[in-house]
Amino acid sequence: MPQARRPYRSTLREDQARATRRAIVGAARDLFVELGWSRTTIDAVAARAGVSRKTVFTAVGGKAALLKLALDWALVGDDEPIPMSERQVIADMEQLTDARELVARWAGFVAELEERAAPLAAVLVVAADADAEAADVHAVSERNRLGGAEFLVARLAAVKGLRSGLAAERAVAAALVLMDPAVHRTLVGEHGWSLAEYASWIERSAVAELLEPESPDARARVRSS
Repeated sequence: MPQARRPYRSTLREDQARATRRAIVGAARDLFVELGWSRTTIDAVAARAGVSRKTVFTAVGGKAALLKLALDWALVGDDEPIPMSERQVIADMEQLTDARELVARWAGFVAELEERAAPLAAVLVVAADADAEAADVHAVSERNRLGGAEFLVARLAAVKGLRSGLAAERAVAAALVLMDPAVHRTLVGEHGWSLAEYASWIERSAVAELLEPESPDARARVRSS
């Protein structure tokens, strides 16, 4: 019997396509941050990336698709096709059983994420008012941010660290504020806070709003250690 043919697969071609896509998305990201939504054009992206206008569309798509992919990559920190929910950082937080340790890890995660993504999130807010596709991207982004806040609150409840009497809805709302990209832009972008200062502020705010107050005995042990 004749042998079945293997499907043709060119690693070199795939690598080249991925490199082209990275160049296009990187160019779009930089232009969106530098020029904003309205002044960033497909032609400008093509010129910055060193490709044709047609290649931009075939490799990624239009402006909304470019902004979505740039934001997606900024959120996770790379272009691997692995959703945030399956990232190691989330798995690590799911294993933590100490509420304060969990909040500290979450605060650092949020600070690093917003350092990469906050400038693009600001562009998306403007784009959503001008473009229907961008509005859809913004809606998904907001749902994902809500999911991140709900994740923290659910984990705190699971480890019995959530403050007594604090309704889950109120806790989620507080976490949402701490995750707001506009907060990063205000503290870091406008007032020059360092990443460490920003993360520390998120942690202190989350502890104060979400967690049970430490007992005097626990505070004394911390001071004496």
